[in-house]
Amino acid sequence: MRELQQNRAIKILKMDEWCIPIRTVEVTYKPVRRSTMDVLMTMLLLSIKEANFKNAQELSELLLVDPLFIEDLVALMSRVNLMKSEDDIFTLTDKGQQQLEQGIFEEELDIETATLYFSPCHQLFLPIEADSIEEYDDLPKLYRYVDKEAEQQEQFEESLLITALQHENEEEAGTSQKIITMIEQVEAKQINDSPCLEFVLYNKEQDMVFVRVWNTLWNQWDKQLEQQLTEKEQLQWREQYL
Repeated sequence: MRELQQNRAIKILKMDEWCIPIRTVEVTYKPVRRSTMDVLMTMLLLSIKEANFKNAQELSELLLVDPLFIEDLVALMSRVNLMKSEDDIFTLTDKGQQQLEQGIFEEELDIETATLYFSPCHQLFLPIEADSIEEYDDLPKLYRYVDKEAEQQEQFEESLLITALQHENEEEAGTSQKIITMIEQVEAKQINDSPCLEFVLYNKEQDMVFVRVWNTLWNQWDKQLEQQLTEKEQLQWREQYL
């Protein structure tokens, strides 16, 4: 209210309080680590592609690199299926050929689990922290435009899940990137309600009635909910409040 009243041309016509449902969703997923292929790995794969090598010692002599280091690298690339030993000769796999051409190295990581928060009113997973979800003893009424079917939703589009999970991991620093390749399991859990404050406002200078919604979950104005209310109610505000 203080923020709104800083503009003397603004008059508060209505203030209301209601809550939106937030569904907790636990997701198990399979990530890979993607990074630019380094020079030594590129040279090693090119060597295997162009010539026949039987062991790491031969590769070490060609590349002038310590044999133990080459052995570790060969073991890694065999484990991630970039190369294999066939008839005692190293060869590239289709995956190895593809990654060599792209100059990208992908390493499969252990399966992980994350907790996401879905808002039926936004039809999105919201970027919020677990400690933002509070338990309230006394809550206001439910938002008047909650879709009851969406509120009970337990199945979610994989693209939405992957986008939300990528957002969770995008802050990782460095030259590599964690990519979500597969959703293994999705479990919809409890629903928590989160309060919002609605202000219907009149700008005397512009002769305009509009709405602002403060989302306490984000501690900021919620443009999407404001847009919903504007589309559904704007025509009646002037008649109702002025």
